[in-house]
Amino acid sequence: MIDLRYVREHPDLVRASQRARGADDSLVDALIAADADRRAAVGAADDLRSAQKAASLAVRGASAEGRPAVLERAKALAAQVKDAEEAERAADAALRTAHLALANVVADGVPPGGEDDAVTLRTVGEVPEYDFPVRDHLEIGELLGAIDMERGAKVSGARFYFLTGPGALLEFALAQLAISRAVAAGFTPVVAPALVRPEAMEGTGFLGEHDEEVYRVERDDLYLVGTSEVALAGMHMNEVLDLSAGPRRYAGWSSCFRREAGSYGKDTKGIIRVHWFDKVEMFSFCPPADAAAEHLRLLQWEEEFLTALELPYRVVDIAAGDLGTSAARKFDIEAWFPSQGTYRELTSTSDCTTFQARRLSIRYRDAEGRTQVAATLNGTLCAVARTIACLLEVHQRADGSVHVPPALRPWLGGHELLTPGMSLAAVSGPGVPAPAAPTR
Repeated sequence: MIDLRYVREHPDLVRASQRARGADDSLVDALIAADADRRAAVGAADDLRSAQKAASLAVRGASAEGRPAVLERAKALAAQVKDAEEAERAADAALRTAHLALANVVADGVPPGGEDDAVTLRTVGEVPEYDFPVRDHLEIGELLGAIDMERGAKVSGARFYFLTGPGALLEFALAQLAISRAVAAGFTPVVAPALVRPEAMEGTGFLGEHDEEVYRVERDDLYLVGTSEVALAGMHMNEVLDLSAGPRRYAGWSSCFRREAGSYGKDTKGIIRVHWFDKVEMFSFCPPADAAAEHLRLLQWEEEFLTALELPYRVVDIAAGDLGTSAARKFDIEAWFPSQGTYRELTSTSDCTTFQARRLSIRYRDAEGRTQVAATLNGTLCAVARTIACLLEVHQRADGSVHVPPALRPWLGGHELLTPGMSLAAVSGPGVPAPAAPTR
């Protein structure tokens, strides 16, 4: 949630932010009214409590003749205090509801418009040309024995899949590459839970208008995460962090689940838009004054990862109307998909300022030792399924083989190519001895 003082002092800016998102700016007025009602309720309850305390003292000093009247007044005040405290609780709840309904304030410089209005900041790498008919990633994956959509659907339904053979080995190789690069950059690796409590999901802004995207386990009142951002943010809820040595950074690995509601007909073929995938997510806690610079660092690490995979891409600045509830600014990296002849989102990074930390009560101590609300940022280092799809397409060869970028080779047996029918034992990675033959 956004700083309530900021809303009181700059209501017009917050209304403008809501309009830029295509959201309801009357929510700002509803929040201001709820805030005024709550402060009035608190003031009334405080006044009555003071009067009750004075009446209690008066009872002790009252004469025998005056005592009954004083007692009667104290009793009446006690009842009024009870009613006032109930009104205070109701006003608190109404304020929280109004506060949670408001999205983060859009950062200065974010492009106006909606989904189609993102601004391209730069394009990196040459779009490949092929002297043979281009295959899509599913056709290549089936030739390699790497992707099995038919059996995925048989077991789990549409938009589920098996990664098999070299596909599974590619997943492990990408995970190793992503985590090793993140650790080298100073991130702490985390294997994060894929099920979280409602307060973690709400605190990161994934309920409300986004709840149709979320899978819920109703019996246990838990949610399946769509990104490990949820669990990583929730790790430190209700804590005071030590950020004196710089941002606290995590690289979280988890399975992710998305209902993809409303996306029917979009990328239904293959593993670009699926209900389940694995992902390495970067997450940072830092002082708010450092958030913009940290955002650019996350973007740089994402770009370096895609460069290591030899994937052509472009960086886009997402328009205000396409931002998630928590994000004040978001950059996407879109990689080239030859079968579609266009760039498609592969990673993203968002600056959530203090929005999530305020909801989750995550603070830090400043140089004077005072507690302040932290800023949170997130960035996808590797969404594995989409990255595999892009790798197979960009690096395809006419004979159905796929070029392996040098950065991935240490985890794929040093091989330069993945070829149909190749021995999996040869691709399983370095330093893994073959098991001894069984003896009788």
